[in-house]
Amino acid sequence: MAGYFGANKYKFGVFGINCAGGMTPSRAPERWRADWDEMVEVATLADRSGVEFLLPIAKWHGLGGEADMWGRSFETFTQAAALGALTKNIGVFVTAHVSLITAAFAAKAITTVDHATHGRAGLNIVCGWNPDEFSPHGITLTGERRYDRGFEWYQIYAKMMEGGPKFDWKGEFFDLQGVITDPLPVQKPRPPVMSAAQSGDGQIFAARTADILFTALQSLDVASATVANLNNLAATYGRKPDVYVETQFVCKPTRKEALDYAHYYAVEMADPDAPAYFARQKARTMSSSTRTGDTVADRALAASLDGSKAPRYPGMFAGMYPVIGTPDDIVDELEKISALGVAGSTLVFLNYLQELPYFVQEVFPRMERRGLRAPVATG
Repeated sequence: MAGYFGANKYKFGVFGINCAGGMTPSRAPERWRADWDEMVEVATLADRSGVEFLLPIAKWHGLGGEADMWGRSFETFTQAAALGALTKNIGVFVTAHVSLITAAFAAKAITTVDHATHGRAGLNIVCGWNPDEFSPHGITLTGERRYDRGFEWYQIYAKMMEGGPKFDWKGEFFDLQGVITDPLPVQKPRPPVMSAAQSGDGQIFAARTADILFTALQSLDVASATVANLNNLAATYGRKPDVYVETQFVCKPTRKEALDYAHYYAVEMADPDAPAYFARQKARTMSSSTRTGDTVADRALAASLDGSKAPRYPGMFAGMYPVIGTPDDIVDELEKISALGVAGSTLVFLNYLQELPYFVQEVFPRMERRGLRAPVATG
């Protein structure tokens, strides 16, 4: 688990390639389609280029609208095993809804992927937000106490990964007998755990469980305080996670090209029904802390869901920080983000296969010269 799949000062995770649309609610015809062979090309390019990990999203329902973003998706456990077999160095995360996947299954499956990849598996824990995704499984999802249930799930999972004899577990949410997993994972003490945190309740959950803690980046002005708050919160639980932020890139040879392209796909071709559905469903399962506005993060999340503030780029999700410009512009911005104490961020594009090669070719060498990344070892 050391290094979380690399030693670079600023790390990257390719985010969302297993789903149609990726992370971009756009109607643009060149949008990401989640074709398997193209996913493999992106994964192997990222692997050769030294990108640290692949991070999928677990989806069982689309967002509707003209593009029906996420309506087509690949399951994350089997995807991680398959892409892990086709790559050599990159980390492969699975994304587990704790209401759908038992801790015993997750421990066994992730250990299997960890052995198959010689220590490159990781777990992304999600507690769920969209009731429509749980209906096909006959499960009712509510926002109340989902993080309490998720933490008990994590405790069971972590205890299994420690090894030892079979144990019984009788808690508030789970009553289990004869719990064990064998073999144990390659990584010690276990594969890294990731969790995203926007609400105050979500941040507490992530601070208690995560080695990699993802958060939204609303602006650089408030990011420093957000990172400090997350680190202080984790420290109260004896943890020191790497803090990552969500970034979406538009990188072109000239600034005008980049701005024009972002305006084209994220303004002119935005798919407004998808973010609207997203906001409605998130509001249905809003955390208690967000309802009462407990923290700055809660208030920012509530504001992003109520539709009162028009986004600059409606074809990008709120909280997905846009980094737009030339390769030099991109690196300038990443240097500012890194200086806030951020360990890394997501690689999100309208079309990963069309845009990632240029990004790797032009941005990575500039990051190396700034001391943000090291050259990829060859041979």
